[in-house]
Amino acid sequence: MKSDSYRGLVLDGFQKEAIKALHEGKSVLVAAPTGTGKTLVADWIVEEAMEQGKCVIYTAPIKALSNQKYRDYCALYGEKNVGLITGDLVIRRDAPCKVMTTEILRNILLCDEVIPDLMAVIVDEIHFLDDEDRGTTWEEMLIYLPHHVQIVGLSATLANLHEFADWLSNVRKMEVQVVEEYKRAVPLAYKVVLKRNGLVDIERAKQICAKVKKKKVPENGRRRRGYQKGDTSHIDVFKEMKGKHWPYLYFTFSRAKTETLATDLKKWLRNSLLDSEEYQQLKWAIGEFRLQEGSDLALPQGVEDILMRGVAFHHAGVHVMLKNLVEELYEKRLIKVLYCTGTFALGINMPAKATVFDSLERFNGSTMIPLPTREFMQMAGRAGRRGLDKEGMVVIRMNADQYGEAYPQIKRYLSADYEPVRSRFSLSFNSVANLLHRNPPEKIRELVELSFLSWKRVLDAEKERQKADELEKALDDLQFDVNYKRGSKKKTRKEISRRMNHAKEMEGKTWSEFELRVQFLKKYQYIGENGEFYAGGKALMNFQIQEIFVTELFLNGSFEGVSDSLLYGILCGLVVELPRSVFVYQARAKTYQKLAKEIHNVYISDVVRDSTRITHQQLVWEPQMIPIGKAWAEGQSLSELKALFASTTDVTGTLIGAFRRAKDLLSQLRGAWADVPERQDALTGLMKSVSRDEVEVVA
Repeated sequence: MKSDSYRGLVLDGFQKEAIKALHEGKSVLVAAPTGTGKTLVADWIVEEAMEQGKCVIYTAPIKALSNQKYRDYCALYGEKNVGLITGDLVIRRDAPCKVMTTEILRNILLCDEVIPDLMAVIVDEIHFLDDEDRGTTWEEMLIYLPHHVQIVGLSATLANLHEFADWLSNVRKMEVQVVEEYKRAVPLAYKVVLKRNGLVDIERAKQICAKVKKKKVPENGRRRRGYQKGDTSHIDVFKEMKGKHWPYLYFTFSRAKTETLATDLKKWLRNSLLDSEEYQQLKWAIGEFRLQEGSDLALPQGVEDILMRGVAFHHAGVHVMLKNLVEELYEKRLIKVLYCTGTFALGINMPAKATVFDSLERFNGSTMIPLPTREFMQMAGRAGRRGLDKEGMVVIRMNADQYGEAYPQIKRYLSADYEPVRSRFSLSFNSVANLLHRNPPEKIRELVELSFLSWKRVLDAEKERQKADELEKALDDLQFDVNYKRGSKKKTRKEISRRMNHAKEMEGKTWSEFELRVQFLKKYQYIGENGEFYAGGKALMNFQIQEIFVTELFLNGSFEGVSDSLLYGILCGLVVELPRSVFVYQARAKTYQKLAKEIHNVYISDVVRDSTRITHQQLVWEPQMIPIGKAWAEGQSLSELKALFASTTDVTGTLIGAFRRAKDLLSQLRGAWADVPERQDALTGLMKSVSRDEVEVVA
């Protein structure tokens, strides 16, 4: 590999290093800031594999990113060469380049499905391995892949990058070369917007805010929601960014707030932010959009008015057609201000002149936490367009009285104090059942102990033993010291014993956790004492969504004796939680209430609660989704569904996501009824009926 360019682009040093390693047959772990060109390395291996007549797989953590790469690769290599596999949506499964989510590839490998001539797997956002809910999937996929397959891991910078690479090398039985890049192609400048002082540097803001007294917290200990009198608002930010810093992304960690702020700015603006030519381009684009079926629901008049100002909002709950329109308009530079959530920063190639943070904390599902450095930098990294900007600007909206507390956190961001990638390995009951069914005991233990979690525990155990050895030597020296205090010898002995016991415990802990799950399956008669599979174990092998809860509902007969449309409504209730602002009118009907109570009894049963104690899984049961899912299965459109509920925010994207995920669960349920052909046929028909309109859109 001697060329310094690829596809007409001059390669940076880290890109050349990574491509050279891949050319030599190695795997690579590429860590670089957002916007530096990591994906070019992935593109090279895709092209190389196809030129050799081999297969290559691109995986991503979210469907939106998978779908974007599918479109990109179709444009680069031709549609006939690119396939997309996301659940039951399969396009050209035999294409040499396949795009899929990480879960799909893990499931393929778990079922021992052979992928012919597989040369390489690209794992985009590989640091998702430490995602609390889904990290296990990444580890399992990396463990199950055949050793000859090259890995191209693309990642943000990690504190323990080389440790992670060492584990990966051990798992893959081949060298994994670390390629790091710290320098951005477009440097970043960090600023703060204060209401009275405008746009100022970080250190200048510290000097200004040092003289400001912190506001008194209300008696209930909570500030009121929204901007208060004297607070710096997003309009204050807009005034500072106006013109010279367009387009900019305004990150906020509330779906509702993206819509509220966009509406506020639209009302505040007297005129559109677009010039006459841009305004006509936008008007034409919306006119073309209006020709599509379903556009009236996707683009209500109020949202169109926002877009015509050159402003937009974007979050996971937005209607998929509107989301695509916003992305298209943004790429054409017809959106000057985009209010969005953090998902907009995940791999999607949408750079901006500047990025703005409304807050430096987010909700983690149970409480508010400081925004991790990796997430902050991923979003901040969208600032600065290569070839267009000399620098990108990162702006933090801040109240003067809050800056003192926030300053240390901001300094951590600026010092690139990245968090280490941590293992979240926690074998699901579905994985345990499949491993028990498909492998001999010795093979199972080998696979379990290959996990990054087990690897880390062994390393930590070695450190504990080393410390114990040091204490032993110190104890020997201590015995010759006439001045040592009484009791020191005994105390040191206890510490040595504690560390040795801790080391022993850690070395076998991962396997012990696996055995705990096996004991659970035996206790509740999923499998027998000798490993034979009963009805529960056989059913469990099919369910990957809320495994034990869904299996118990299956065994309990909760999916039987109901119409197909009502069944789909139940499944919708098992895959999503609606925002608190949503109220479904029919959910209190007696039929639904009775059904919800029966399912709730399973939800709180000993077996389900015991499973959550072991796995720390958070269960989902949303009875309000039953009438909505039922209506969708009966053929009602999204527009018609809106009459069933009241909501202060657009949740059509949330509903579409629920319908797609419920369809995935429906497919798993169909597998559990493999020995009942007529039931399988009925579910196949149901899957076809719910796979329509926006649910079937590749977007």
